Amino acid sequence: MTRLLFVLTRKKKKKNGKKERKKKNRSPFEVGFIFHCRPPLHHISGVQTESKVMAVHSQTTTIVTSQHVSSGTWTTGICDCCSDMSTCCCALWCFPCMQCQTVSQFGWCFCMPLLDCCMVVSCCLRQKMREQYNIHGSCCDDFCTIFCCYPCAWCQMSREIKIRAHSGTVVTQQITRS
Repeated sequence: MTRLLFVLTRKKKKKNGKKERKKKNRSPFEVGFIFHCRPPLHHISGVQTESKVMAVHSQTTTIVTSQHVSSGTWTTGICDCCSDMSTCCCALWCFPCMQCQTVSQFGWCFCMPLLDCCMVVSCCLRQKMREQYNIHGSCCDDFCTIFCCYPCAWCQMSREIKIRAHSGTVVTQQITRS
């Protein structure tokens, strides 16, 4: 940390040959400007600097948090629309947009739901999600779920993708200085 010491006196000779000290008036702006903008020099006319070196020790603490979602089952139920209100509202007001977003987040082309005339794309997506996330079930179960409650099945798939995407390893670093 560098601290500037201002010499606020100016030497002026009196008529009798003795030196008189007079305070130099500086505005607060000028003092702040000099303090913040000038580099620390050893001697500037009227300004002396004093440098102090302080040892700063920093310690980095790394915290690794792993959150694994249990495999074998869906993390939310078919009727758990209230567990993620943003997905529910998106499905309510713009269902095709929610479908395209879900498919895109899964890694497929976002136009695939627009080709879902006989629920083939929905069944294929649900089957691929089950395979990728190790969720138990069958093609018959997927078809029955999608046939009975098409919007709820899509909301469940969207929630599953969101939860699985956020359930990775989180690394947090904390730097402490003493």
